[in-house]
Amino acid sequence: MTENPAPAALRIDDLRRARASARLGHTILYFESIDSTNTAAQRSAADGAAEGTVVIAESQTKGRGRLGRSWVSPPFRNLYLSVVLRPPIAAAAAPQIALVAGVAAVDAARHWAPHAAVKWPNDVVIDGRKLAGILAEMDADAERVRSVIVGIGVNLNTTAADFPSDLRDKAIGLRTAVGHPVDRVDFTDRLLSRLEEHYDLFVRRGFAAIRPLWEARASLTGRGVRIDAPAQQVEGTVIGLGDDGALLLRDAAGTDVRVLVGDVTVEGGYG
Repeated sequence: MTENPAPAALRIDDLRRARASARLGHTILYFESIDSTNTAAQRSAADGAAEGTVVIAESQTKGRGRLGRSWVSPPFRNLYLSVVLRPPIAAAAAPQIALVAGVAAVDAARHWAPHAAVKWPNDVVIDGRKLAGILAEMDADAERVRSVIVGIGVNLNTTAADFPSDLRDKAIGLRTAVGHPVDRVDFTDRLLSRLEEHYDLFVRRGFAAIRPLWEARASLTGRGVRIDAPAQQVEGTVIGLGDDGALLLRDAAGTDVRVLVGDVTVEGGYG
């Protein structure tokens, strides 16, 4: 395996040219360092940014993940990206967009690593180690969804040395998985193209059209898991995904259980 390449800035002009006529990425706001791409995208959305506006940063000082966790953001190696979406959907359906983004992220990663998989609700994994995470945040009132900000963080050219010691057996860079550096412009263009494709399908036909795509890329089906949900802990074997994005389990008594929110622990490994 080659040594870690010297950090280099994203070729943002190349990416802008590649996305100039696209719906997602027609406008790209680029920062060397920012607090959080999701926070910046929220500010842009509140100021009227059009759907498809993308925020990209080389590093984040306050990168965020699910459940209030931080996102490790070493500079000039990875992809930290947020997209402004304005879907014409009910607020109750907005959390499903994170699952749509998961399908897109897996599809982009599989160009390099065909064994990449999606782990409910919002992770992309390779060999049980986390490659990417997704954070979707909604701004809505009782009548409409004003915006959904989809943040996607992907470990592209990080190596084990770039991760804190407590994450080295839980996270992985795509470069490590495939044995060579990954072109960040190529990856980002592929990710946005797949997200545009799957998001458009979701808006036209609902999550029921996305569910079989998600299940075909899933890492948990048939695995024993424990779900730490807000009100309870559930254990069982994953049997699939509901049309509303719920994870479907079969518990030890043979009862089917639906889980909409929770943190997953996999028997014998991360996922």
